[in-house]
Amino acid sequence: MRIDVLSLFPDMFAPMHQSIVGKAIEKGALDFSVTDFRQYTNNKHNNVDDYPFGGGAGMLLMAQPVFDAMDHIEQTAGDRGHVVLLDPAGRQFNHEVAQELADYDHLTFIAGHYEGYDERIRDLVDEELSLGDYVLTGGELGAMVMIDATVRFLPDVLGNQASAHTDSFEDGLLEYPQYTRPADFRGMKVPEVLMSGNHAKIAEWRLKESLRRTYLRRPDLLQGRQLTLQERDLLDDIKTEEEQ
Repeated sequence: MRIDVLSLFPDMFAPMHQSIVGKAIEKGALDFSVTDFRQYTNNKHNNVDDYPFGGGAGMLLMAQPVFDAMDHIEQTAGDRGHVVLLDPAGRQFNHEVAQELADYDHLTFIAGHYEGYDERIRDLVDEELSLGDYVLTGGELGAMVMIDATVRFLPDVLGNQASAHTDSFEDGLLEYPQYTRPADFRGMKVPEVLMSGNHAKIAEWRLKESLRRTYLRRPDLLQGRQLTLQERDLLDDIKTEEEQ
């Protein structure tokens, strides 16, 4: 996969060369590049923003530097890729969106700043994404989050590829509690079922605890979920236990 980012602050993306994303770059599974679109301004002051026509607060990113930087990416990569604009009004990013993005061979993120964009920039864009109902000072942090979540789904990026498919949200539930050695730490003991060797019982316990955690912390995830008979029975047990 190739990922390009258009940003005024390329140094902010240094963390992308660390941890899992960094390993993906080292392995050659990810070709990652950040383009400073200030370098593509055609005015003597290198301005990338200007006042909006009609008045109003704040400054807008100009179309020209972004278009010219995108032309450069298209010339060097052979295409623009699937272009994502970071915008608070966009579709909310989540686990499923990360999986969708991982299917593309080339992604380009536009990380904006200032009050907003010249509307014509949207002509370059395939979709607009947002981290949530709040506003950041720029799109760089949002782009890094989306890239990190997406790269995890690339083949051979995680040491254990099964990890990506047992995470929270993968099956619509929060992940069950997990433990490692020692079995008894300061009086806090690992549930005996996990050391029983009974895989059927362990699977049932994990499902129940995923349901419990989801019911207590994110009940909205259970709304509209088609529960299996086993899940319904376990959820009834959980509700009884929590009411006691």
